[in-house]
Amino acid sequence: MKPRWTAPDANQNGIVKHLLQIPGLDVIDLHDLGISDVPDILIGYQNVNFLVEIKTDKGKLMQGQMYFQDQWPGQKSVARTLDDVLRIIGVIAI
Repeated sequence: MKPRWTAPDANQNGIVKHLLQIPGLDVIDLHDLGISDVPDILIGYQNVNFLVEIKTDKGKLMQGQMYFQDQWPGQKSVARTLDDVLRIIGVIAI
């Protein structure tokens, strides 16, 4: 994996800020690690980890991100809104 030098998507900080208000939930901003293609955030909630790539409404996965999504054998998701993330982690019913 190569270093990542891009800024996070415009909605990422707001989503993380709201997530951190949920009791028992923690977030690690993987974007800050500077590794490209890895999802933006790692969420720990109710003893389960969730890898989530944050995109804006019109944002598209880059080639390396698509490869990660295709190849990673564990859980991974793409979210565009806070509600998307809440559905992924099971706080909002699908």
